Amino acid sequence: MKSSFWPKVMSAVLLLTLGSSGAVAGQLQPRPTHEPIVTRLDPRFDRLVPPGASLEKIVDDHGWAEGPVWVRDGSYLLFSDVVKNTIYRWKEGEGETVFLHPSGYTGSSPFTGPEPGSNGLALDQQGRLVFCQHGDRHIIRREADGRLTVLVDRFNRQRINSPNDLVFKSNGDLYFTDPPFGLPRTFDDPAKELPFQGVYRLNHEGRLTLLTKELSAPNGIAFSPDERTLYVSNADRRRLVWMAFEVNPEGTLGPGRVLYDGTGSLAGRRGTADGMKVDAQGDIFGAGPGGVYVFAPDGTMLGWFDFGGNVGNVAWGEDGSTLFIAANAAVYRVRLTTRGAGWLPRSTR
Repeated sequence: MKSSFWPKVMSAVLLLTLGSSGAVAGQLQPRPTHEPIVTRLDPRFDRLVPPGASLEKIVDDHGWAEGPVWVRDGSYLLFSDVVKNTIYRWKEGEGETVFLHPSGYTGSSPFTGPEPGSNGLALDQQGRLVFCQHGDRHIIRREADGRLTVLVDRFNRQRINSPNDLVFKSNGDLYFTDPPFGLPRTFDDPAKELPFQGVYRLNHEGRLTLLTKELSAPNGIAFSPDERTLYVSNADRRRLVWMAFEVNPEGTLGPGRVLYDGTGSLAGRRGTADGMKVDAQGDIFGAGPGGVYVFAPDGTMLGWFDFGGNVGNVAWGEDGSTLFIAANAAVYRVRLTTRGAGWLPRSTR
């Protein structure tokens, strides 16, 4: 169903550039080409997205909205604008305000790339904000008193690329992806020190482990409800896949399998695979070329939210049944009949 909220189409078109791997070098896109449309492909989709569901645009006019996270203690949404180097706060009835600036690049000289800011946001077990910094190339934690603590900046004494997205396991371990999209020249940037793009685990004792470097551009990341599977999207149009990895008891990754391969089927849509979240039944809501795709745990595409342009990430919020969608310059919300996996009590997971 089309929404009544419609952003004006940009007159200037932002061009995509390609890195040497064929991955999108920067996620910037023109605004969506039409109003959001809900497309149903499988009867199972109707149990998740009610007939007549509409998407409401709650903020607009951003450079590139990313990494939304709902803060239950305060009932507000935080999201990144990667271009504006700012984290914003949105609250019902109050609108949006600046929460943190600068959020991703704190250098004194101008940043020469298009994406200096923070990207993925998450809350740890103590409710502290943990986020990925593109320009400074850090994983950062914001303490209760506002101080910023660097959690990760190097692997084997080499600077990480530009961490993109992150997720916490229920035991406090942090998993994150590290493509080079925040570097000014991405894959070919002279400041890139690691020869690969990794998926990492920072355990609750502070030890950093490389889990896999098999993906050319790891991006979105999420756990299944039982935490036995880790999903990772690959932002490479030459291998546009959502992967599912076994999670071993000690937290490392076992063999991976392709959950969904969009290399051919999604080739005609602008953009690439990006952030994702999982619902209580294990369905995956994954941002990708043209919109947000909903996959069953068996990899079947059940339906999608068609924006006609690339979408950055999604988050569960309010009572856990509202999906917030960071869609290019705007953030939307839609009321669903499913609930986010992270909203279940830990004892039932």
